Amino acid sequence: MIKAGIIGATGYAGGELVRLLMGHKNAEIKWYGSKSYIDQRYADVYRNMFQVVEDVCKDDNIRELSRQVDVIFTATPQGFLASVLDEDILSAAKVIDLSADYRIKDVATYEKWYGIQHQSPQLIGEAVYGLCERNREAIKKARLVANPGCYPTCSILSVFPLLAEGLIDPATLIIDAKSGTSGAGRGAKVANLYCEVNENIKAYGVAGHRHTPEIEEQLSYAAGCPVVLNFTPHLVPMNRGILVTAYASLKETDGELPTPEQVRSAYRKYYDGERFVRLLPEGVCPETKWVEGSNYVDVNFKIDPRTKRVIMMGAMDNLVKGAAGQAVQNMNLMFGERESEGLELVPMFP
Repeated sequence: MIKAGIIGATGYAGGELVRLLMGHKNAEIKWYGSKSYIDQRYADVYRNMFQVVEDVCKDDNIRELSRQVDVIFTATPQGFLASVLDEDILSAAKVIDLSADYRIKDVATYEKWYGIQHQSPQLIGEAVYGLCERNREAIKKARLVANPGCYPTCSILSVFPLLAEGLIDPATLIIDAKSGTSGAGRGAKVANLYCEVNENIKAYGVAGHRHTPEIEEQLSYAAGCPVVLNFTPHLVPMNRGILVTAYASLKETDGELPTPEQVRSAYRKYYDGERFVRLLPEGVCPETKWVEGSNYVDVNFKIDPRTKRVIMMGAMDNLVKGAAGQAVQNMNLMFGERESEGLELVPMFP
């Protein structure tokens, strides 16, 4: 039985981790960490856990936690884990971090985009970027996993195959993304109040969203060259879900554009056999309602021969595959469990 602890258990991602781990056959939660609710019953914070979870919330003492568990999930603000993580903790327990502290390999890039100084840059090189579909073997051997961001997960999985196969021009790539409000976290913010969000859609972080360098770094690995792109996120009035629509010019070979069959073959090359990436049938566009509550990512594409561009699309639940589900998937790999254990969730509808 894998003994797990969660720091940040009362945020949205932390709450989703609890829900998923409660359904895992070989994991048990030993520590519900929440600095805001110390000594309060977890089920009083999340009433859906009434008569399911009897524990009270503890503090964020990660050093003590590491002595009691096999794996620590940190669903915390940027900078927390980097300020406390050290070799002693990593020697005692494996760590899966849901913040951005170890996702970006270049320290200066992290500090520029997040506006904070990194407190443990010596550990960045060891951290494995936890996108299971790309780094599965490295994750199996890791002590420290940087769980990808929600927008980057959907963006990378939607675009990666065509970049890796050289079918699109990376210099032309534009990513438009839309997310439900849970992606902004559970903290009280005026911009996330009901009257601010309801009956509204807005772009934010335009030309400066902090997930941009994470997406660029990972897609650069696919392209084999530096990728610089426009990434524009939008907030939409729904609880869960991310929809990515990406655009790029197709590369011509001997004056011919890639055919739909060639593009579909590229997706199949990377995703056939992947449990949680579903390539949809021709003409079917991904929709958030068909992945809600699940660890699935639905992807598809459409070629526009008039503009010689391809539209790449992806949809997923930002709290599951975009956060807690992917974290559990990483845990399964790290501990030799069946990768889909605890994650075989049929999407909810309606």
